Amino acid sequence: MDFIHFFFLSSLLFVIGVGGVVLNRTNIVVVLMSLELALLSVSLNFIIFSVCLSDLIGQIFAIFILIVAACESSIGLAIILVYFRVRGSIRIDQASLLKS
Repeated sequence: MDFIHFFFLSSLLFVIGVGGVVLNRTNIVVVLMSLELALLSVSLNFIIFSVCLSDLIGQIFAIFILIVAACESSIGLAIILVYFRVRGSIRIDQASLLKS
């Protein structure tokens, strides 16, 4: 099998995810989704290398990454929900509470 297409897809998803985190500085939900996309692309890359090298360790790492991503998204969404209830907005540029 030719795995170069899967590597290209995984790297493209990672670039889109990192680009979403870097370029979008207004909505925290979009930043969280972009971070999830980057984590899923890393997980896909581990699975591709695991199949390519006939090793099970990459798939185990991918499962751990998916578990961490699920926990991170649930905790992040809970924090965003509480922040929205307190402040009434989820914009990143209005998020600093330390400004005097």
